[in-house]
Amino acid sequence: PAATVEAEFFKHARPTSLLRRFAQPEEVAALVAFVCSPLASATNGAALRVDGGVVRSIT
Repeated sequence: PAATVEAEFFKHARPTSLLRRFAQPEEVAALVAFVCSPLASATNGAALRVDGGVVRSIT
């Protein structure tokens, strides 16, 4: 099943993921809608990642 494959992937390949699942299309769309809205008018030069909170290191 897909859920088992996804769980194994995050267990072995992305153990530091905070969300522990793939982002859903609606979550990506929500970020796109925000960036295109007046609410993001002061945001510039930013790299916004929709990766479920993958933490490589905390320094």
